[in-house]
Amino acid sequence: MGQDLRNYAPDDEAFWSSTGRAIANRNLWISIPSLLCGFAVWLYWGIITVQMINLGFAFENSELFTLAAIAGLTGATLRIPSTFFIRIAGGRNTIFFTTALLMIPAIGAGLALQNPDTPLWQFQLLAFLSGIGGGNFSSSMSNISFFFPKKIQGYALGMNAGLGNFGVTTMQIVIPLVMTFGLFGGDPMILENTSGTLIGKIPAGTPTYIHNAGFVWLLLLIPLAIAGWLGMNNIRDEHVSPDIPSPVGAFGIITFMLLIGFVCAGFGLWLMLPENVGGSGFGVSKWIVLPIVIALTVLGLKMIPGQVGQNLTRQYKIFGNKHTWAMTVIYTMTFGSFIGYSAALALTIKVVFGFSHLEVGGVMTHDTVNPNGPSALMFAWMGPFIGALIRPIGGSLADKLGGARVTQWISIVMVASALGVAYFIQAAYNSATPEQYFYPFLGLFLILFAATGIGNGSTFRTIAVAFNKEQAGPVLGWTAAVAAYGAFIIPKVFGEQMKAGTPEIALYGFAIFYGVCIVINWWFYLRPGAYIKNP
Repeated sequence: MGQDLRNYAPDDEAFWSSTGRAIANRNLWISIPSLLCGFAVWLYWGIITVQMINLGFAFENSELFTLAAIAGLTGATLRIPSTFFIRIAGGRNTIFFTTALLMIPAIGAGLALQNPDTPLWQFQLLAFLSGIGGGNFSSSMSNISFFFPKKIQGYALGMNAGLGNFGVTTMQIVIPLVMTFGLFGGDPMILENTSGTLIGKIPAGTPTYIHNAGFVWLLLLIPLAIAGWLGMNNIRDEHVSPDIPSPVGAFGIITFMLLIGFVCAGFGLWLMLPENVGGSGFGVSKWIVLPIVIALTVLGLKMIPGQVGQNLTRQYKIFGNKHTWAMTVIYTMTFGSFIGYSAALALTIKVVFGFSHLEVGGVMTHDTVNPNGPSALMFAWMGPFIGALIRPIGGSLADKLGGARVTQWISIVMVASALGVAYFIQAAYNSATPEQYFYPFLGLFLILFAATGIGNGSTFRTIAVAFNKEQAGPVLGWTAAVAAYGAFIIPKVFGEQMKAGTPEIALYGFAIFYGVCIVINWWFYLRPGAYIKNP
């Protein structure tokens, strides 16, 4: 318990049966809830902003969309340094420290939400810090990949990612419920618009403790940090973490590498955002900014002197492998879609179906409250729940049938579902009674979420087979880092297209991207003469 491990050989059947399985499972079952909290803190702005509208916080809808986008971009960028933490700092040190860091944005959100006059920049800063939770995925997945034998990598990584991603669903269920009573004391605010929870609508005029949305995660984070320190392990073998410094030294390295990610993400946000929300006003396109942020982060890490820089140079060999780039695109299709839709769904339901869309003087208006609109907080949890729950099934299917084959099937489903969602969201956003289109919209969105979950599990299998043991962990972290930009791109694109009055264009664009992924997956892994046949 808690000690460093040497000569850890999970692919040795005798070692696995006698020793390895128990160690791996203990680390997995501490890793999963820690990752769950990371996802919850990272993405809770999608739920908090809905309630901020209902409580009458004085922000524009477009400003509230930026909170989820800021958290999304920062969380994705922090996955780049997090990709390399395990070899440099060790698994136990990394999971303990990064889990403990989540307490900072959780406490900050609880304090800021107690005051409806809190300025936008403070919420933006807290969304920025929430990105720590997004970054944790890469280090968590890389760490778990070293504990399990290759033959069950799809299952193990699917369990860690799938149940860890339940942080999205858990957050979407827990936050609306804990806001209904004074769990942590403090003064409530009064709902101006109807809200909701999993079990029903809450009428206007009801007292609401929105600050509980931040404080509630401390009930898990404190014991999980303790469990990580006492129950997890660093693996000190050559292909994992051979030169780990002292815990304090490891924490210092992690902090410095995270700061590089924060600076690069902050620079990207400054380039993109308008002046009224703290940006430069240059309005640089997100499609230009994201490659700049990624490149700056990778180069900034590479410039770290000494042993850390040398260690990164060794791990950067993954960038010379063509499969790294193929799997980055394919993984972005599955996980990027899951995390992006998770971040955007609640606010999308609120904006599209919570208002009547009326033509006034030849101009469409979208600010008349729809009394028959569905509660976003009653339904938003369903998609992430299905996508996370089905992910281990996708991993197990891929272990039996091959990862690329399963990925190809679900890619076709994703194209069809995205086109269907586009049709119904267009109809709703141009209707005075958008609620009539809600259930077909929701049903197709749930199918889309299920496909992302199955495909996410199948890509874990492909990566585990296509790469050797040393490269598989960093590749998992890197692909997860790039894919996590979906948590920025999708809310940003939805917000832009909502403002333009054409939300369906967002879905058409995503469907085209899925089609490109079908071609890449076929070319690399399914065609006759493929580089690796159906890994």
